[in-house]
Parts: sequence; structure tokens; C-alpha cells
Amino acid sequence: MQYSADIKKLPRHFLPVNFEVTTWESLEPYFKNLLEREINSKEELEQWLKDSSELEAVVSEDACWRQIRMTCDTENKKLEEAFAFFMMKIQPQIQPYADKLNRKLIENLFTKQLDEKKYFTYLRNVKKSINLFREANVPLLAELSVQAQQFGAISGKMTVNVNGQEYTLQQATKFLENHDRKLREDVYRKINERRLQDKEALNQLYSSLIEKRNHVALNAGFQNYRDYKFAEMGRFDYSKEDCFNFHEAVKLHVLPLVNKIYEYKRKKLGLDSLRPWDTEAVPAGQTPLNPFKTTEELIEKSIECFTELRPFFGDCLSKMKSLGHLDLESRKGKAPGGYNCPLPESGAPFIFMNAAGQMSDVTTMVHEGGHAIHSFLAHPLELSGFKEYPMEFAEVASMSMELFTMDHWQVFFKNEDELKRAKIHQLERVITIFPWIALIDKFQHWVYENPTHTEQERTTKWVELQNEFTSAAIDFSDLDEYRKYSWQRQLHLFEVPFYYIEYGIAQIGAIGMWKQYKEKPAGALDNYMNALHFGGTQTLPELFSSAGLKFDFSPDHIKDLMNFVDNELSRLTKK
Repeated sequence: MQYSADIKKLPRHFLPVNFEVTTWESLEPYFKNLLEREINSKEELEQWLKDSSELEAVVSEDACWRQIRMTCDTENKKLEEAFAFFMMKIQPQIQPYADKLNRKLIENLFTKQLDEKKYFTYLRNVKKSINLFREANVPLLAELSVQAQQFGAISGKMTVNVNGQEYTLQQATKFLENHDRKLREDVYRKINERRLQDKEALNQLYSSLIEKRNHVALNAGFQNYRDYKFAEMGRFDYSKEDCFNFHEAVKLHVLPLVNKIYEYKRKKLGLDSLRPWDTEAVPAGQTPLNPFKTTEELIEKSIECFTELRPFFGDCLSKMKSLGHLDLESRKGKAPGGYNCPLPESGAPFIFMNAAGQMSDVTTMVHEGGHAIHSFLAHPLELSGFKEYPMEFAEVASMSMELFTMDHWQVFFKNEDELKRAKIHQLERVITIFPWIALIDKFQHWVYENPTHTEQERTTKWVELQNEFTSAAIDFSDLDEYRKYSWQRQLHLFEVPFYYIEYGIAQIGAIGMWKQYKEKPAGALDNYMNALHFGGTQTLPELFSSAGLKFDFSPDHIKDLMNFVDNELSRLTKK
């Protein structure tokens, strides 16, 4: 199959070419048209679906741009107001229409004549939305969308002073790689002290979000928000019990490897005990990895790396660069984190991140680049709903790219020793990220199973769970106050609740993809692109199968994959 990065904006047939989302009054006639239109044949139904999809793409892209602009500049009140206006004044008006349109589709006589395989996942999602919709939740969901963004506004203002200069917290983390241990400790403490200044604001924000989310779940007839969210996220193919098994598998088969990694690091640094400000440090005489100096250099090197892996991948990043769809550097007033935002009408997505010149920025860039490739490959699908792929597989796209590109990281690291260090860093991260994923996920299960908990109970539970998943090889003595609130740095808890186990499931898939790639590079990349181009038109197990993978996150499977990564890591550390 031939793929092209020359992505085209979807042509409009239903809405005027120059239509922009400004007010509900200007938008409502198009929803009314769809609701009132007679459908007297399968062909008319398919045209109705295309028109619905076009309207959905236009509205969704407008909302995306409002969020992108706001996260790029959290201190601009006009951008914040534009986002809030959409979420409070337009989105709540759309939702009742969306529910009626969903019901119109499911109840239509000709829906049974649609190609069952082509429309299966789409119609399953529509039925799920119908089951979840409650009029009483419309204003609550609007409030939640706006309120969750307060995390970015609070975090975006956080800075520390190092050596007389102001840095965002993302920028300051580069000092944690420095061989000067006193400097590392000083910066670590400054970062955590700065976070503590807003601990009450973030605690109150989270408590308020929990209360509203629980209310949404009860309105929809669920026992708790966890069960509601599993349904809303379309977790048709695994259960909460599978998540609990994953948590246990991490403790059994991953934590021992994490301990091994940190013990190796302690010896390499020549320390009696490894402290949390030592985990990213380089030994004396070594300089921290510096893969790029400017944002422009990061972009150009990423394009070159992707092109060497497969020219189509590089073309996709080049297209995004030409459109101005990359905002990569960290700066004050910019929201934390990183994301790839698909733009359903224009097609080429937008990558947002906070680069500060570190090795981890390369990982973030190729990760978000993998998401971007997914957006390009799924864009030609006929309906917007077909492009709503499961998040568990979206993260396979991004995490696989982190591993695939390692063979071409000489673009970032000309020195052979630095290249080896970068690969070791990446494989260590593949293993060490699992306990944090399990911890965040298990914490959320408890939070929403016990929605009336106090802040003190939340802190106590977090500390208890943290101890379950923390490596015994790191010495955290006298840092209890920092650790009590370390959950507050995790954006997902505030903005996208329960979106975290996906990273664990996907990392398992990504390791499987990399294992394929080590054996047959071209075949693995073909499988990867084949699976991504299906978008959301296959079930999660089918997408894994299309990529040549098993949909399996049992303890035995996790153990096998961890052993594979550990062996690859051992080869590098022994060279």
C-alpha cells in the first residue's frame, strides 16, 4: 500500500467552505438539518453519516485549536476565555443533539444494512454513548472540561532560580544530570519546594474534580466513576481485574529489574547510597547527553532520524514543520507536558512539548512523532468516528517509535559512547516506567472507589501505594514531605482521569513490536503501518493482531518481554 504525507484538508460538502465556529446560533442549523432529515435508503443513510462526520470534524478541530493555543500560552486570558466559551456555551448545546443523532442512527431501519465489519466498532461506540448520556451531566461535563485546565495554569507558573537564572521546572531538571552531586540535590529540593507552594491549590482542585466526576457517574447509574470511565473509554476488551493483575505482575517481574538498574547506577556513580537526585546523573568526567542545542536543531534531527527509518515518517514531520504545527521548547507560561493533537479536518496534527535540551526530549519527540504518524495514516478513513482508535493502541504507535528509532540515533549522537549511553537510558526507561504506571493506575482505582475520602486519607493511601512500587535501591530518607505530594505532578490525574494503564498495555505491545523489528525490520514496520492505518475500525485485540502482536498483559507474557529487554540492556552495558 502506498502512503503519502501530502495530507489534504477534507473538502466540505455540507458546511460552507468559509464557515467558522463562533456562536451556537450559527452552528445549530446544521445539527437541526441532520436531526430532521429524512433517510429513505441505505445510500441516504451513508450520505447522512458523511455529513455528520464533516460537522463533527469542523467542530472538533475548532475545539482542538482553542486548547492548543491556550496550553501554548496559559497567561493569555483571551485564549483561556475562548476555550472556556466553547466548553461552557457551545459544547453543552451540542451534547443533547449528539445523543438524538446517535439514537436516530441506531433506530434507523437501514442501519442494519450497513457493512457489519466496516461499521462494527463505530456502531458499538455510538451505542455506548447512548447508554451513558444523561441530560443532567451536560453542565457537569462542561465544568469539568474547563476546571481540569486549571492544572496547566497552576503548573505553568512554576519556576525556580538556579545560579541566578530563572528556569521552568522542566528546564531545571537538566541539572539533575550534572555530575556535581551538591548541585543536583539543591535543584531537586528547589523543584520539590516549589511544588509544595501549590500543594493546597492542587489538592483542592483534585478534590473538586473527584466530587464532580463521582456525581457524573451516579447520574449515569454507575456505582462509581471508575466503572463509568471504563465504559466511557470503551474498555470493551479488558476489565478492572486485568488491571489489578497488571499491578501484581509489575511488582513480581519488573521491580526486581528496576532494582538491578538502580544498583548498577549506584556502583557506576561510586556512591554508598543512591538518592532520588542521583538517578539521572552522569559520573564525574562524563558530560550529560546533549542531543541538540536549539528547537530548530531538534526538529531537523528528528526529521532526519525518521527519514532514515522510513522516508514516509520523515515526510510527515516535514509537513508539520511547514504548517507551523510544532511548539517544542519549554518557556514560562506554557502548560507542562507533551501531546500530539490530531486535527480531524485539516489532517496534519500538532505536537506540543517542553524541550530543554535533554535526552528525555528526544524520547518525547519521537514518542509524539509516533502519534503523529498514526494521525497521518488514519486521516484518509471515511468517517471521523473511524479515526477514534483505542488509546491503548495509540500508545503502541508512539512507544514503538521510541524503540524503532534507536537504530538511527547517531543523528543526535555522533560519538559512539554517547550513542550507547542514549540507548541504555532508553531501555532503562522502558523498564523503570512500569512501576510508576502501575502506581498511578492503582491510586486512581482507590480514589474513585472511595470518592468521599479526606485529603489526609488520600495522602496516607498514596504513601502506602508508593511504598509498594518504589525501588528499594533508592534512598528516600528525610524526603517524606516531597513524596506525600508527588502524585500532583502527574497531569493525567487532573486532565484525563484513568488514562494511564494504556501506557503499560502499550509498552508491552511496543516491546513486542521492537522484538519483531530486531528479527525483521522491514516486516515489522509494514505490520506497524498496516495496523495504524485501520484507525479505530478494528477492536483492540484485532489491532494488536494486525500488528503481529498478542493482546496479552498477563504476568507470564510480561515476564517474557521483560527478560527480552533485560537481555538487550545487558548486551549494551557489557560492551
